[in-house]
Amino acid sequence: MHGWIILDKPYGMGSTTAVSAVKRILLQAGYGKIKVGHGGTLDPLATGMLPIAVGEATKLAGRMLDADKVYEFTIQFGVETDTLDAEGKVVASSDVRPGWVEIEDVLPRFTGPIRQRPPAFSALKVEGKRAYDLARAGGDVVLAERAVEIKALTIIETTPDTLTLSTTVSKGTYIRSLARDIAHALGTVGHVTILRRIKAGPFSLNQTILLDFLEEAAKRGALAEHILPLRTALADIPVLALTPEQATALKQGKVLAGIEAPDGLNFAQLDDVPTALVMASHGEIRVERGFNL
Repeated sequence: MHGWIILDKPYGMGSTTAVSAVKRILLQAGYGKIKVGHGGTLDPLATGMLPIAVGEATKLAGRMLDADKVYEFTIQFGVETDTLDAEGKVVASSDVRPGWVEIEDVLPRFTGPIRQRPPAFSALKVEGKRAYDLARAGGDVVLAERAVEIKALTIIETTPDTLTLSTTVSKGTYIRSLARDIAHALGTVGHVTILRRIKAGPFSLNQTILLDFLEEAAKRGALAEHILPLRTALADIPVLALTPEQATALKQGKVLAGIEAPDGLNFAQLDDVPTALVMASHGEIRVERGFNL
């Protein structure tokens, strides 16, 4: 049981709660205590794909955190909340409603490398405490701006009061902040009412499963059918086939020399069994992450 469960996270559930739910399902299915983690936090009010790493795949969760993400989201113009979503308290309002031409003119300003200020209601830490805990306690939380990259930003639909967009973003991007800043640039205010993640790294929505269906599959003894191979998260890097002797040497932490492999990260395996994520440089192979399979 080592691989990925691509969960279609329901509205209202936090990422940590989703991980706990998968742990419970695995335990009920008789798999015992297995390491489980997620590949990128998704807001409780957001839906969509949440990659869940199981077993040795948890060693690759960091790569998923760094991966680009694709979202679809809707901005409701006229009201800004303290949380920048529909759950918060109203902090500003405006009668201004932007038109199509204004929106088209503004969006290029939010494409490419930009700087944005994360929401006060976020999991970032301020002097050792979560920003959202400080904000809920009534503290004046102002987080530092950070550099992010908006790799694509396109219009899906507009109405007099709303704007729905699709965006591809780098690690660390807050969609709620993006929505706030777009609204401000259009001379109004706004907040996110719908947010759905449709892609994360190599994973897409057609690979997802709902939590209820996952639990049902576990009861039928068919849980393994919904575990994607550990390799799936590394589809963008080359495979390095090993001999038994080479695999043993890597597991012992040794450096292999004289190996033909493209420089950079490689996925080393013996037959079909993953051995390690390795770094190749001028014919030398060093282990980055070893897998105990």
